[in-house]
Amino acid sequence: MQCDYAGEVCSFVVANYLLGRDDGFSNDDSFLELGIIDSTGILELISHLENTYAIEVTDDELNPDNLDSINKITAYLARKLPLPLNAQAALEGGALSLR
Repeated sequence: MQCDYAGEVCSFVVANYLLGRDDGFSNDDSFLELGIIDSTGILELISHLENTYAIEVTDDELNPDNLDSINKITAYLARKLPLPLNAQAALEGGALSLR
């Protein structure tokens, strides 16, 4: 199972904060610096992430390093979410190497 965290989060941002207009922002652009999402919007984004991915964003995870761009959210989700079962089995069996 391959998850497209970046695509899903980008679609959510475009639909909810850019009124459906993809204004050409990049996956590295800061939501806060560009005024795409304000502090209230961050709370809405967190709620979306928690509901969509069945995770809890803890207080110590509420920082720009985790939530201020598409790429930062993608990396955060990759760290936060467990590997799919088939990837876990491959790791345990030595068939998959993480570098």
